[in-house]
Amino acid sequence: MATGPFSSASIFNQSSSRLPDDTVFYAIFPDASLSSGGNATEVASILQSLHLQIINSISSFTSNYIWQHEAFALSPSSILKSPCVCSTHLPHLHGKLRFGDNLEDEWFTVFLLFHISKCFTSLSIRVWDTDGEFLLIEAAFHIPRWINPENSLNRVFIRNGSLHIVPKHRLPDPNLFDSLKFLVDFDQESRASESVQLAVKKKISDYPRRAEMNMHKARVRVPVSVAQVLKHEPCLISLAVEGFYDRDIDTMKFAAKMEKFLGRGREEELVCVSVMMSKAMFAQLMQQNFQAPKCYPMPNRTNASIHTEAELGMKIACGFEMIYQLRRQEGSEGKSQTWEAFKESLESSGYFQGLLPGSKEHGRLMKNAEEYYKNSELFSRTSNMMSAPVRRIDEILASPYSVEDFKGPDVPPSDDDSWLYNGDDELNAALLERQKEMEISNSEFNEKQKSKKEQVDPSSSCSMDEPDLGDISKSMQKFVKKLSSFQGVEVSDNREPEDVNIDVDRFIKEMESVMSHHTSMETSTDVQNEDESSSDLDFDESQDDESDGATDTNNVDGENMFMESYTDALGEELKSSTLQKSFYRASGEASQKDEGTSHTTDHMEEDFTPVDVDVNLVKSFLDSFSSQEGLPGPASNLLGLMGIKLPRDGDKGK
Repeated sequence: MATGPFSSASIFNQSSSRLPDDTVFYAIFPDASLSSGGNATEVASILQSLHLQIINSISSFTSNYIWQHEAFALSPSSILKSPCVCSTHLPHLHGKLRFGDNLEDEWFTVFLLFHISKCFTSLSIRVWDTDGEFLLIEAAFHIPRWINPENSLNRVFIRNGSLHIVPKHRLPDPNLFDSLKFLVDFDQESRASESVQLAVKKKISDYPRRAEMNMHKARVRVPVSVAQVLKHEPCLISLAVEGFYDRDIDTMKFAAKMEKFLGRGREEELVCVSVMMSKAMFAQLMQQNFQAPKCYPMPNRTNASIHTEAELGMKIACGFEMIYQLRRQEGSEGKSQTWEAFKESLESSGYFQGLLPGSKEHGRLMKNAEEYYKNSELFSRTSNMMSAPVRRIDEILASPYSVEDFKGPDVPPSDDDSWLYNGDDELNAALLERQKEMEISNSEFNEKQKSKKEQVDPSSSCSMDEPDLGDISKSMQKFVKKLSSFQGVEVSDNREPEDVNIDVDRFIKEMESVMSHHTSMETSTDVQNEDESSSDLDFDESQDDESDGATDTNNVDGENMFMESYTDALGEELKSSTLQKSFYRASGEASQKDEGTSHTTDHMEEDFTPVDVDVNLVKSFLDSFSSQEGLPGPASNLLGLMGIKLPRDGDKGK
């Protein structure tokens, strides 16, 4: 039995380390696990049977699919094992899939989970990534307004081919067991609205056809050993691309020698084969320049097409060499991400006692940790997992093969790769679709606000289609007076103001008092000949016990003095600028004073015509709205919150 800092099995717990950014996690909970009564034999039998049925149900979709890094897989987690990344004691099937740069893998996984839920109606499925409940993000314009990242845990599930959200009013703070039980007992009550269902299912509606379209077939020229490996294991192309794309200085040394896949060096003959890969893999190979190793038999550039095929094949061959040697090394040492997670857990637990790396004592502790790690079960599992591709490649290359095996019929040409260079249209279409979705959501919200306003004030003649510009200033005044929380002005109707324990009026008065005192200290030399200002600066401690009326008078005088001092200082700062000319005065015309003469005229002759605040506010809103050119922006968003919709510039005169 291990002792000391290594005695806890949780040190290997996947949930203790930070979740990777490019990985999707999923968990499948059968209804039978809620009432199994802790019978380990029964639970294991249920999970094993369910596992086989699920894999069989999705095999037609996944058999020919090339995953970016790892294939969709499931493994059982029973009550006898330590908690997994799902952080639950309930028996279930779970898995994770690293999609890397290929986001299609994540949504294909979502499609598979929805398909599984249709085939097996007694399952509840969770899926999430480092963004959290990303299905809710996809339906952000349609989900209930009460749900947010803080209260969404154990609420979002896939069941019976639909998305389910456990309502807050039924389970304010649900745990996993209560949520699963609620889904079983109140299936229809937890089912999300049709708009939410459509938003999520629209993303996966093109699958499995989209999964096929995500594949790209390329004709390449590679060494015969690489062709032999791809012939028997086409899915290993993902490892080759990973080895090439994630290469570093150490792995580049393996590519410089090509000991495994280029035994004859430049004498090796290249063969032409067709390789199937994802579009993301093809882009990763094509978009990086890579100089061929000196030992690699690259053809000359006389034939451009042959050279292009050989260059792509060279990148694949070098990727195979780098990943093969790296996995063989990691397999023998067993030091991959699990070893790094093990070291991080030791450092966080204070095992190294703050010793500097490289010191004698630190080296001794590190050696003890390595010995313990190599004797653990996790080391053997990690070593076998890392070495599995190496063993499979060795097995394939151990069988006899020759160049003649690949000189059969003509190899089909590569697929059209114009999509690699013409992605702007697809991106713009996606952005326009999101913009349209947001406009529809804002329109629906404005209609709701309008209907509420009409219910409160039926006699109101204000129209959303024909807004009164005077309503902008009125609405803005109401808007800034609304009570807001740290989340903004839009708070729930049942928000309790008592939760905010602060006396706002007293706070403002205290701030004004401090600022007034600070300002008076700075300007005392300028106003020492003015009796009114001097009287405001003559404080006497004996006045502390005066009546409330006197105190209020002093506060008013202090506030007036603060505003006067602030206005004078602001005016001095703006004298040399043209900002004052941009304001509309009460007369309705902008100030047209000449900047050059403003410095020579007397201070008393300046234009003291008051600024029309409402006109300037409306003008600023209109200018900002016009500059948006019909696109979403701060002006339209703020006006939408106030229930006002302005026509676009293109609608003028209509």
